[in-house]
Amino acid sequence: MLDIQFIRGHAEQLQQVADQKGIAVSIAAVLEADARRLDLLQQVEALRRARNTLAQQGASVDRASSEAMRLTAEARQQGAVLKALERELRDAFEAWHELMLLVPNLASPATPVGVSDADNVEVKRVGTAPRFDFEARDHTALGEACDLFDLARGVKVAGTRQYFLRGAGLSLHRAVQQLALDLLTDRGFTAMDVPLLAREDAMTNTGFFPGGRDQCYAVPEDNAWLVGTGEVPLVSYYSDEIVDVTEPIRLAAVSNCFRREAGSAGRDVRGLYRVHQFAKVEQVVICKNDLQLAESILHDMILNSEELLQLIELPYRIVAVCTGDMGQKNYQQYDIETWMPSRNAYGETHSASSLLDFQARRSRIRFMDEQGKPQFCYTLNNTMVATPRILIPLLENHQREDGSIRIPAALQPYMRGMTEIRPTINL
Repeated sequence: MLDIQFIRGHAEQLQQVADQKGIAVSIAAVLEADARRLDLLQQVEALRRARNTLAQQGASVDRASSEAMRLTAEARQQGAVLKALERELRDAFEAWHELMLLVPNLASPATPVGVSDADNVEVKRVGTAPRFDFEARDHTALGEACDLFDLARGVKVAGTRQYFLRGAGLSLHRAVQQLALDLLTDRGFTAMDVPLLAREDAMTNTGFFPGGRDQCYAVPEDNAWLVGTGEVPLVSYYSDEIVDVTEPIRLAAVSNCFRREAGSAGRDVRGLYRVHQFAKVEQVVICKNDLQLAESILHDMILNSEELLQLIELPYRIVAVCTGDMGQKNYQQYDIETWMPSRNAYGETHSASSLLDFQARRSRIRFMDEQGKPQFCYTLNNTMVATPRILIPLLENHQREDGSIRIPAALQPYMRGMTEIRPTINL
């Protein structure tokens, strides 16, 4: 959420950003709703002052006098008008607040203008795509041959885009997570096991609602939602608090995540690329409202993910995400895409974002500045690793002609010393 005074002063710019991000909100309508809210507030406050004046006058006259009766009748009439106006004010505030929740964050000057992910701009490329002198297999064939997962039984038990991880597949899944967690712990992040359920206000305050409801699983009996990222509980951990950000607060969540993937039917539905349940190690940083500091932190968070990818020996590239592919809440966003041979292309595996005070303002996370005044913090987030999606490039880039899979040296200690995974069936 943005400050209403900022919106008033940047209406044209914000409408342009909303249009670029594909968000259906009229900034003019926001300002009209704001004007009505303020007008009704002034009327209510004026009537409250008048009511108080009548009460003071009534206290100074004889209760049995005709003047007291007149004042009582006038107070009763004003009370009825005030009650109706207060009801109008509540309705006007709710209408204004609903529109405010749709106003997007600004996009940074470095953000490319575009319509979709096709307009994202590559800013860095690391590693070389492997060249196989045999017919390479995709991760589904490799996983089935090595008995790493079972997609058919996942669908049988839980429906589409579900799976079972088995044996070495589960070990590889856990190994990547633990390597990611160890790297973040070494860099001063506090690791947390977080709730997988969040209240609606936590989803709204972190910017995932109202626009992302169709992507989430609801638990209506408890007025809760299954989270699609550890970002929600990590940011909400400090909601309604004044925090010490003398040093940035660095948090890491290890959690399962759930996403409906509504609207993506027919896209990437085979295998493990786009599934309803997955696991993430997520980075979140809360810091002062210093733009230069936030840019430095975002750079460092991306470097953390890069180190992981380099340790597990995967080629990747970084792209600056364009306005049309960027979420409502993000000020600046970079995606890391890892090479996936079966797609003959890079596929998104990480996403890093700076949100300035957008989440903190909604969540009321503040710090005290040098003058002792409360200020809203900045928040940033980045995927450290998401699995099983990361298993796609791991299996495909490290496959051998006989169907075996080489395990990178950095993962071997987490795999009980295994150096390879061999097929259990003849290929």
